[in-house]
Amino acid sequence: MNRTALLLTLLLALPLSAQQTRDPRSAGGGNCSANPYNCIDTPNPLKTPDTVWLEEMTWMDVRDAMKGGKTTVIIPTGGMEPNGPWLALGKHNYILRVNCDAIARKLGSALCAPIIPLVPEGTIEPKSGHMATAGTISMREDTFQAMLTDVVHSFKMHGFQKIVLIGDSGGNTRGMQAVADRWNAEWKGSPLVIHAREYYDYASVLRHLTELGVTKENQPRDGLHDDPAITMNMMLADPNSIRWEQRVKTGKATIDGVSIADKKRALEIGRKIVEFRTAVTVEAIRKASAANAKQ
Repeated sequence: MNRTALLLTLLLALPLSAQQTRDPRSAGGGNCSANPYNCIDTPNPLKTPDTVWLEEMTWMDVRDAMKGGKTTVIIPTGGMEPNGPWLALGKHNYILRVNCDAIARKLGSALCAPIIPLVPEGTIEPKSGHMATAGTISMREDTFQAMLTDVVHSFKMHGFQKIVLIGDSGGNTRGMQAVADRWNAEWKGSPLVIHAREYYDYASVLRHLTELGVTKENQPRDGLHDDPAITMNMMLADPNSIRWEQRVKTGKATIDGVSIADKKRALEIGRKIVEFRTAVTVEAIRKASAANAKQ
C-alpha cells in the first residue's frame, strides 16, 4: 500500500466528528462542535467585570462590550528608561496604567489595549540617548512601527471603529503618527486611526500645577528626568514606584521644591493631574472624530 492510500485509509477510520470541517461559528480558542463555549454566539455565563483593560477581559467580555457600544480602543505606548534616582524605569507604563483607564472611562465607549512598554529610547549599538543608562530597553524605529502596525491592524479586523494611539514618551510620537497616517490613507478613516498627540503635553500639565498653586513660576528645578507632575501621577499607580516610603524616611520626599511627604495631599494632586490630562485627551479624540465625520 502506497503512502497516499495509507493516509486515506487512516482518515476513513477516524470517527465522523474528527472528519468534519471546522464549524464556522467557532471562536479562535477551539471548535464550536467540541464545546458550546467555543461558539462565537454563545451567551457569556459570567457577570461582566468592571474593567476597561482588554488583558483583564475574556473574549466574551470584549465581544459583549463591543456590542454594547465600546467600539473605540486605545493603544498606550510607554517606555523603559532612566528617570532620576527615585523613579522606577517603567515610569511611563505606571502612568499609562492610571491615565488610559481614566480616558477610556470618560469617553464611555472605549477599551484599553495592553500597554506597549518597549519603544525607541536611542540607538542600541553604539549606545545613545537613554541607552547610556543600565536597564533601558530600546526598539529600532522600524521595529516599533511594525509592532504598532500589526496591533492596529488586529483591532481593525475585530471591528473597532476608532483606534486611538497615545504615547507617554516623546520618542514615541514619530512612530505613532506614521502608523496612523499609513492606515488612514489605506482605510480612508474606516476605521479611523487617531494619534492623540495632545495627550503628551507635560508643559501644559506643569502650568496647570502652577495654576493650582502647587508650583510657582520659574521654580528652581532639581535637574532630574523627573518633576512633580510625573511623580504624583505615578503615585496613583503605586507609591513604591517612586520609592515614597524610603524617600520620606531619608528626607528625600521632594522634587523641584514640591514636597510629597503628605501622602494624602500628593495623591489628591495626582488625581487632579489625571483629570486634567484625561479632559485634554478626550477633547482631542472627540475633535478628531468630528473632523473625520465631516469628510
